[in-house]
Amino acid sequence: MEFVDLTAFDEAPLNREPFKFTVVQNFLKPDQVDPVLSDFPDIPDPGIFPMSALQCGASFSRLVDEIQSPAITAAFSEKFEVDLSQYPLMVTVRGQCQKKDGRIHTDTPSKIVTALLYLNRDWTVDGGRIRFLGSKNLDDSLGEVAPIAGNLISFQRNPVSWHGHKPFVGRRQYIMFNWMRDSGAANRQISRHGFTARAKRLARGFA
Repeated sequence: MEFVDLTAFDEAPLNREPFKFTVVQNFLKPDQVDPVLSDFPDIPDPGIFPMSALQCGASFSRLVDEIQSPAITAAFSEKFEVDLSQYPLMVTVRGQCQKKDGRIHTDTPSKIVTALLYLNRDWTVDGGRIRFLGSKNLDDSLGEVAPIAGNLISFQRNPVSWHGHKPFVGRRQYIMFNWMRDSGAANRQISRHGFTARAKRLARGFA
């Protein structure tokens, strides 16, 4: 693959309790970090945006295409021991973090497996570092991951798949991809994120 190192993904350990999750360093190949960051879309507003609402450079677009390939779905299916090929894949992008982001949650039941590929040049602050949690308590950490370019976190959603991070305000970039239980749930979320993106552009005077 041009961008993604599936060997690094395959070799990353899978934690099973209290929910399945994995952390992968260099999921994005190191020699592809600069091209992808250069082509990351300009996202001045907080929130999650569908690809249809963004203008992306060529390398970033090819990375997203690769994420949506059958090979990626097959690798995640094997890792999490669930056939994801029968489920739709939703891809969204975030560029900015606001104070309320990172509140502890489990993800919605409409999501089966969630993955976040971080795309920040570096990370020196305490906030914004994702934690997998053993309970609804940010101090009950099972591990913390800085959102540095190339790092990927992924987990299988269940009622106790708690995760969150300390507050951070500012640029915090990632691609999120979710295998959804049905296309209706995926379409509803994409429509909602798309509407929010349009509303934010209008509010800034960019109709």
